[in-house]
Amino acid sequence: MLTRRDLNRALLARQLLLERSPMAPLEAIEHLAGLPAQAPNPPYIGLWTRLRDFRIEDLSELLTSRAAVRLALMQATPHLVSARDARRLRPPLQVVQDRNLTAASHERLRGADPAQVAAAARVLVEQRPYTVKELGAALAGQWPDADPAALGAAARAGLPLVQVPPHGLWGAVGQPAWTTVEHWLGAGDGPAATVDDLFLRYLAAFGPATVRDVQAWSGLGGLGEVADRLGDRLVAYRDEQGAELLDLPEAPLPHPDTPAPARYLADFDAMLDAYDDTSRIMDDRDRRDVFAVPGVVPGTVLVDGFVQAIWTITRKKGAATLVVRPLFQIPTRDVQDLTEEGERLLAFAAPDATRRDVRFNSRW
Repeated sequence: MLTRRDLNRALLARQLLLERSPMAPLEAIEHLAGLPAQAPNPPYIGLWTRLRDFRIEDLSELLTSRAAVRLALMQATPHLVSARDARRLRPPLQVVQDRNLTAASHERLRGADPAQVAAAARVLVEQRPYTVKELGAALAGQWPDADPAALGAAARAGLPLVQVPPHGLWGAVGQPAWTTVEHWLGAGDGPAATVDDLFLRYLAAFGPATVRDVQAWSGLGGLGEVADRLGDRLVAYRDEQGAELLDLPEAPLPHPDTPAPARYLADFDAMLDAYDDTSRIMDDRDRRDVFAVPGVVPGTVLVDGFVQAIWTITRKKGAATLVVRPLFQIPTRDVQDLTEEGERLLAFAAPDATRRDVRFNSRW
C-alpha cells in the first residue's frame, strides 16, 4: 500500500523536482512526455525549475532548429515535445483530436466533410504557415455556407499541425501560425507509438497511477484493456482508499520522508492536471482555488512537495515583482526558502529588470 506521501515523492522524483537534473533539455522534454504549451513562456519555466543551469536560449535553439515543436497532443491541448515524439505520439492521439471536434462544430460546418476540409487545409498550410483564423477564412472560399471558425477547428483536429516560430519563443505575442508536422520536420524514420507505448510513457513520468489517471492525462478512453494487455510488464500497488495503482517495475519510489525543496511550477504544469485524483499534490480545496478560472491554470508553489500557493510576475517601470499568494499559512523557514528560490526565478525570467522583489500577499 502506498500513502499519499509515497505517491507525492514518487511524482516529484519522476518530474525532476527533488533535485535539479543534469539532463539536457531535449532529453528532459522526452522524459517528461512533453510539457504543456498553451502559452509561449510556461515550458521555459517548467524546464528551469527542473534542470541545472537551464537558459532561455537552450529551448529557443531547440525550437528554431526544429529539434522540438509545439502541437496538440494529450487532451487535444498544445504540448512542447521533441521532433521524434511529435511524429510518434500524434497518431495514437488522433481519436482525442477527432472527439474534440464537438457536435456543435459539426453543425456549424453545414455539411462540409471534416476529412475533405483537412485535406484542403493541408494544401494551404504546406504552402505557407497560417493562423487558424486565416485558415478558416481561406477554407470558407471552398465551403461558403460553413462557419470559418468551424472550418479552422476541423483543420486543427484533422491535421497534425505544429506552431511555427517565432511563436513559442520566449515572450512571443500574437496568434500562432501553423503548418503540418510532415512539412516542418520531414518524414519520420520510425513507427508511430501505440497506445501501450503512451501508457508506459505516462507511468515513467507520473506513476504509480490508476487507469483513470492515465485516461485523464491523455484524453483516451478504454485503457483498462491496455493495462490488462501490458500484464507482467507492470507492477501493482494499492492506495489508501484501496484503488489499484500500476507502475513500472524499476521506477523510483523514494522514501516518503525524502526532503522536497521549494519549487515554482509554471502555468499549466502537467502535474496539476495529469490525474483523475490529484490528492498526491493538492487537496480538493486547493484544486478549486487553482482552477478557479476555466481554461486558466496559474503558476503554483510547492512546499514540502504539495501545492501551497499561487504565483505570478508583474512588471512596472522596469521593476519585476514575484507575487506569491499562499493558500495556507506557510511556516517562516519555508518563506525564506521560497524567497531565495523566487529571487532565482526572477533572475531567470526578468534579467533586464532594474529591480526585483518577492512579495507575499497573505490571505491569513
